[in-house]
Amino acid sequence: MEATGSTSLPKNKVAELASLALETYKKKPLSYWLLLSLSSSAMLVAFPASSLLSRLYYANGGKSKWIISWTAVAGWPLTALFLIPMYICGKISPTPLSLKLSVWYIVLGFLSAVDNLMYAWAYAYLPASTASLLASSSLVFSALFGYFIVKNKLNLSSINAIVIIAAGTVIIALDSESDRYEGITGTQYSLGFIWDIVGSALHGLIFALSELVFVKILGKRSFHVVLEQQVMVSFAGFIFTTIGLIVNNDFQGMRTEASSFKHGEVSYALVLAWATITFQLGILGGTAVLFLASTVLAGVLNAVRVPLTSIAAVILFHDPMSGFKILSLIITVWGFGSYIVGHSSKSEAT
Repeated sequence: MEATGSTSLPKNKVAELASLALETYKKKPLSYWLLLSLSSSAMLVAFPASSLLSRLYYANGGKSKWIISWTAVAGWPLTALFLIPMYICGKISPTPLSLKLSVWYIVLGFLSAVDNLMYAWAYAYLPASTASLLASSSLVFSALFGYFIVKNKLNLSSINAIVIIAAGTVIIALDSESDRYEGITGTQYSLGFIWDIVGSALHGLIFALSELVFVKILGKRSFHVVLEQQVMVSFAGFIFTTIGLIVNNDFQGMRTEASSFKHGEVSYALVLAWATITFQLGILGGTAVLFLASTVLAGVLNAVRVPLTSIAAVILFHDPMSGFKILSLIITVWGFGSYIVGHSSKSEAT
């Protein structure tokens, strides 16, 4: 009788969770769940695809750091297109551009341009699986900068996540020689490693400063306001990166790169075009998930895309996956999970 009672407990829990899920589903229309599914899929597919395309560019003969960083912001008109029907059909007015807000957009755009350039250096010299794992440390810096700049609270779960993810980064560093591509020197690998970490730190700073803009200037987080910020910051970053391309003569160099690119000029154009499109789709998906659901779900999806990118890199690029890297992957996902649980508990308490 005791055994029967103990086995019924999990069944009761499953039934309770299923009932809760059904009740939650009925509270929202089908269109909501369809849009949330599309947005979540965009995050899980577009961001890993963008990372893999960046690595593919270098693997097939691309050399420029400016060109691949340019693809991260060149697609800003795609995001802007989503605002037009909101203004026309939704009777929404564009947020007025004050001098202070414009300066913030320019600053964030410049920081984004620098950040994208750092990540371009990382993908030039590191396997995509390694670069993705290192980039996940941006959560650590987001939490720290959020604490110091926006005065966000740090609970024990957040601190635990910071320590765990930092440990995962150290593990990769200890095994740095096992996954270095042929033709990449030790110095280049070290540069890629360093720029990936610095880029992750800068990404965390940008995230905290963006939140500060919402708190201090915009004061609201409606979907169109978030999209407006994405468009304006990407546009400013596009201008800065385009200037870099011009100064570095990389626009002229595109023709030379395309002619020597593996599989030809059409393949070169497709890689850059899809890198541009997928990055913007990832941004749109992430913005929609934040608005439709919560930062917790966005964090869950962000955690899931790290192993997805790593696994896809192993399959497509035959990235070496040593025991150290597998351990780092497990620890990183564990760290994300700790952060998400702590953040979820905090949200429920408030």
